[in-house]
Amino acid sequence: MDAELARHPWPQVPATGTTVLVPVGSTEQHGPHLPLDTDSAIALAVAERAAARLDGQVLVAPVLAYGNSGEHAGFPGTVSIGHEALRFVLVEMVRSLGLWAERTVFVNGHGGNVRSLDAAVTQLRAEGHRTAWTGCAFPGGDAHAGHTETSVMLHLAPERVEMSAARAGNTAPLAELLPELVSAGVRAVAPDGVLGDPTKATAEDGRLLLEAQAESVARRVAAFTTDPRGRLTDPGKGTPP
Repeated sequence: MDAELARHPWPQVPATGTTVLVPVGSTEQHGPHLPLDTDSAIALAVAERAAARLDGQVLVAPVLAYGNSGEHAGFPGTVSIGHEALRFVLVEMVRSLGLWAERTVFVNGHGGNVRSLDAAVTQLRAEGHRTAWTGCAFPGGDAHAGHTETSVMLHLAPERVEMSAARAGNTAPLAELLPELVSAGVRAVAPDGVLGDPTKATAEDGRLLLEAQAESVARRVAAFTTDPRGRLTDPGKGTPP
């Protein structure tokens, strides 16, 4: 069965026993070289590849392409719906999916969505829904539009990456930048919107990163064990970022 939910007429959608993966991304600046839908594209790719590794009835919903991206508000092209609107959308999605799907897992591609995911999933689990979320963060990767995301996009859609415009941005550790980033936005710490160095990114690095992440997400979904926030844990490896 094709895992892409939106491609099916309704009689082909199993009414019981289905796990639905919902990619959650953003529409926000990713430096002068990456497209605005980078987070959405990566979340969707991870969800699709994870679904292919899972047994049983697993479907991938259309990506939720708008998130909580207020920290990128200083850049033209960014579209943010904020924390409360995103939380409400996540809640209503699971309430709707829960009418026919057994489980819903959000696969998140944007760090700014975490607060909304925590709040929504905690509420939904209290309501009795079988739902959880998991991130697409790449351990050891740079923070935003750097080597990691650029490599993955070079693998997924090289024609959409403007490597001639790629420049190293602010490469300081995220923990050091976070106070000013939170208070004044990304532009205050990175005028070009890049937190990292994309200049040596390669499609092969991107392929390896994506495959490892898809395998990790599939493992977490299969185990379906969570921390108190409703975030899936990786069996034997603790909770991923």
